Amino acid sequence: MQGDEAGIFAREAPYLDRHVQVGVAQGRVISVSFPRTPDGEARSDHELLDRIESYLDGVEESFDDVLVALTVPTDQRSVLEVLREIPYGENASVGQLARLTAGLDDDNDDDLRTVREALAENPAPLLIPDHRVRDGPGATPPDIVDKLRSIEKL
Repeated sequence: MQGDEAGIFAREAPYLDRHVQVGVAQGRVISVSFPRTPDGEARSDHELLDRIESYLDGVEESFDDVLVALTVPTDQRSVLEVLREIPYGENASVGQLARLTAGLDDDNDDDLRTVREALAENPAPLLIPDHRVRDGPGATPPDIVDKLRSIEKL
């Protein structure tokens, strides 16, 4: 990413029929959202938005080198870190995420709830690809999930 540049950056994404908006602080992404109208202070010139635009055009992109600031409880952070490892074009279930996350058990209702809460509170959808979880909630709006899955042929 562009050094330590901080701010809100947004760009129209015609395929999504929305904007993609990214919040950056200290060289880390702190938020990703899909507003119909971007923040009035948002700028459109950011390398990450270029990459997201390419992804939306069908270029395979992992975003695994993008630093994301996760200000969520430790157990949720662990789930989101595992989720980032699910490759482009592949998906997982809530149970699989629980099995893959150290200290969680897919037979434990509390652990499955932890996975679902992590997905729902994901601060950076797309970069942390909750659209790749086929049976869980996510922070990505449902109509956007469908389009992201279509891009990745999920």
